[in-house]
Amino acid sequence: MTTIDTDPDTGLDPLEFAVTRNLAAKSNADRDAILAAPGFGQSFTDHMVDICWSVRGGWHRPRVSPYGPISLDPAAAVLHYGQEIFEGIKAYRHADGSVHTFRPDQNGRRLQRSARRLALPELPVPYFLQALRELIAVDGAWVPSGEDQSLYLRPFMFAKEAFLGVRPAHKVAFYVIASPAGAYFKGGVKPVSIWLSEDYSRAGKGGTGAAKTGGNYAASLLPQSEAYENECDQVVFLDQDRNVEELGGMNVVFVYKDGTIVTPQSDSILEGITRDSLLQLARDRGHRVEGRNVSLKEWREGVASGDIVEVFACGTAAVVTPIGTLKGRDFIDEQPTGTLALELREELTNIQYGRAEDKHGWLYRLDA
Repeated sequence: MTTIDTDPDTGLDPLEFAVTRNLAAKSNADRDAILAAPGFGQSFTDHMVDICWSVRGGWHRPRVSPYGPISLDPAAAVLHYGQEIFEGIKAYRHADGSVHTFRPDQNGRRLQRSARRLALPELPVPYFLQALRELIAVDGAWVPSGEDQSLYLRPFMFAKEAFLGVRPAHKVAFYVIASPAGAYFKGGVKPVSIWLSEDYSRAGKGGTGAAKTGGNYAASLLPQSEAYENECDQVVFLDQDRNVEELGGMNVVFVYKDGTIVTPQSDSILEGITRDSLLQLARDRGHRVEGRNVSLKEWREGVASGDIVEVFACGTAAVVTPIGTLKGRDFIDEQPTGTLALELREELTNIQYGRAEDKHGWLYRLDA
């Protein structure tokens, strides 16, 4: 059993985790071979975190157990009604060997907002943080130390109650799994081409767009395939008023010639923690930041007139991705290139890897 201290802000007692070691864990040599070229989401660590919830028992039976298949009843609610949410967060190896993550409290709060929208129980943030620490306590050796490498942590929650009635489930499971991740861009950051989706929507007003739920990503797969068919890397979605929303899995940011930075903001867009951090670093540099509607017309006319001088996407996996081309059915707009996106990316990653001062207190040590 492992425990941590009572949370000083909430007064919550820590969970008492039962830890079962994986007797078939990878050898040091096998693990090192994976970490030498980890890719993304291809290999997984030896253990996972599992916490149960029920209407009667609340959060209970916290465990660290060997990574492996999850047993589900065929009538489990998640399989029929999609009551599921997840998060994405990274652990970074610093030069002194310590392991940190980045603003995990914000991921915990976003998981709570997603849970609220999907009628799932809200996991207290201290329990979310403890779950990350418990997994690193047994799988810390999986955090790579190569350039731009990290351990990608995937917390997720789903309805596991076996029933076919349409109502919020009375039994829920929360898990954390982890996968070593290599550099997103091999050979340096490259601008991507974007396909404009005009036949499909990612989310609607009052829908689940602001929640990190699998259904939103499932809805993006067909238009993403359309993007590939049109030789584009990613797809961008519009709302019903033809305002820009986001890419399939990243937020969009526009840089204007007067230095103003604008990002689309509405209740159908996922609030990006990477985006929020980049915008704060931009404010620190003296840039004015706006969150508002940006129409497709404003985007295209702004690029054509020179009013928009840079466009980029951002998210946990890639951090920052410059947008080089916007392509639609009857147009191809080359996007202007600038230096701000890559400067902000370098500044943010230097903080995450402990190479620069963390002035905002964003880092959270996982192995202490």
